[in-house]
Amino acid sequence: MNSNQLMEKIENSNPIDFGNIFNKSIELFKKVWLQGFVHLLLSMVIVLPLIFVMYIPVIALVGLTGFEESYGEYPSQFEELSIGLAILFIVLVIVVSMIASAFQFGITAHFYRVCKQVDLGENESSGYFMFFKGKYLGKILGLAIATFGISLLATLLCFIPLFYVIVPLQLLGVLFAFNPDINTSDLIKSSFKLGNKIWLIAFLLIIISSVLAEFVGLIMCGVGIFFTVSFVYLPVYFMYKDTIGFQNTNEMDTRDNVSM
Repeated sequence: MNSNQLMEKIENSNPIDFGNIFNKSIELFKKVWLQGFVHLLLSMVIVLPLIFVMYIPVIALVGLTGFEESYGEYPSQFEELSIGLAILFIVLVIVVSMIASAFQFGITAHFYRVCKQVDLGENESSGYFMFFKGKYLGKILGLAIATFGISLLATLLCFIPLFYVIVPLQLLGVLFAFNPDINTSDLIKSSFKLGNKIWLIAFLLIIISSVLAEFVGLIMCGVGIFFTVSFVYLPVYFMYKDTIGFQNTNEMDTRDNVSM
């Protein structure tokens, strides 16, 4: 599917039904909760070391401050070094955030494809890193940067626009998952076009599913949230399925399936 076909499908799509999507999400969650947990673990395995690397300048700065208080020597050198470490920390925060967001984007996109495979009874793929190949790697990084930029701009505009962009940004992941060959700018345009069309019901589904996933997870001694968090993505999957649908569902799985 090219960008023009995608836009046409969005333009001609039918309205979504809150109850229908919510019920289907619960049924699908019963089948994919374990896969959702595995995807979450994969994200944590990569993101946690990145967070540690990000805080290395802070650890160094704390140690430097203690050394300065103990000896009280060369205050100007300490001050210059402290400023340098602070700048390094800011740079690392930005870089690590982009890398972590890109990785999360790719893992989430693969989870959407697993949802489709289970939902439609297709053969399941074990290529968790299928979107980290050369032709997609730059795209998920670009989408992560775009998502960060849009969220930052919405936040700077007194937070109110942030409520609006929640829906398009959530849809961006599922649009990429099933249309990874469409360029970044067209994916963003498509997410906002679809988001505008289904915004109210989509917003309610995203908020309610998020609250429900967190509430049920907390009831399960807090640990359960690791198993329920994937429920948030299922209404988004059905929003895509019920508005755009799938075309040549097995074509990309055969072409891009990579076990790593």
